[in-house]
Amino acid sequence: MDMASNSTQNSPQVVAVGFSQSTDPATAVIEAASQFNISNICFVLAFIPDCLDPAAVATSLNEHLSLTLVFGCTTAGQITSRGYDDGALLLIAFPRDHFRCSSALIKPLKRVSIEQVAMNAKNLSSRFHSTANWSRIAITFADGLSKQEDVLVAALEAGLDDIPIFGGSAGHGLAFDETFILHGGEIHANAALLILLETDLVFSGLGFDHFLPTDKRMVVTRAVPEERLVLEINGSPAALEYARLTGHDVADLSPKVFAENPVLVRNHNAWHVRAIQQVAAENGLSFLSAIDDGLLLTLGRGKKILETLDSGLTPADTYGIPPDFILGFDCFLRRLEIEQNDIVPEASEILRKHKVLGFNTYGEQHRGVHVNQTFVGIAFFAPEKGARL
Repeated sequence: MDMASNSTQNSPQVVAVGFSQSTDPATAVIEAASQFNISNICFVLAFIPDCLDPAAVATSLNEHLSLTLVFGCTTAGQITSRGYDDGALLLIAFPRDHFRCSSALIKPLKRVSIEQVAMNAKNLSSRFHSTANWSRIAITFADGLSKQEDVLVAALEAGLDDIPIFGGSAGHGLAFDETFILHGGEIHANAALLILLETDLVFSGLGFDHFLPTDKRMVVTRAVPEERLVLEINGSPAALEYARLTGHDVADLSPKVFAENPVLVRNHNAWHVRAIQQVAAENGLSFLSAIDDGLLLTLGRGKKILETLDSGLTPADTYGIPPDFILGFDCFLRRLEIEQNDIVPEASEILRKHKVLGFNTYGEQHRGVHVNQTFVGIAFFAPEKGARL
């Protein structure tokens, strides 16, 4: 039995955390759930590693947390109290003292109806009774292979008006074969989850990457937008042109190359990553975000990822007090770059210092936009004092 030792040092005051690296689903649930008191819990977030059968995890959660709402998804890695973790079932328990929630399952996700999703989100919000002096935030988890997250988050933003939306796309290690959402005690494919959260805590949204644009430009000259597939860039086969611009051979293109040489799109004064998933048939490129004919892409170059990680995770309330914990959705490509540069211990120390809990995603949702190769999160502050940021 390899049960995580969950030190109380630098632990959040507000939420309770349990995790286990057992390879047996039932044992993992028992070990993780035993690390916190299940009484007075509003809901639990469960992030499932690729080494565990998600259906078996759901069955065990139903047995051991039968009176508790449990939401979650499969992941491409976990962020526990130890930092980056592999093979860890992570449970985060949110207490009733500071949280209320309502949820909706969106299924089937592909193809998503903008009108229906927006209407359902609006109805969910209107039926969810407001608590005086409490604020709302929306969290979404989506099938990371659905290719629908761009439309989904735009529809949710339309339905929820001024409620900020943050979330991550479910993953399955680096397999890119299937991803699942956990809701209502069951595992769902081709689905998304909306959690409408109400809290009396101060919170602040986070979203950052570590890239700057270069002078290397690309125009998508042939694409299949519904498949997020680019066939030609600058009039040439997409993979060949990307390889030329990055100084690689097509045979050498890999997640490592994609992580270190992202393509960016400009939205007003902001740059967003459009991450490449893999080389497709006939030297095409499969992307993890929306893509279309005529889109102007710019090759990016990286800044120091550890420095941007530390600075990006340092919000403070108006009294200068750091967050009690950060719920984080971190792209798997960021973690891959960190692993390839042998700086996992340093990155994990930064995550521990800032009390980040969450998972590695196939994509991130940040205030109505689906992005890639980005850290997105919500910083929650302890209730002693503070003001909305």
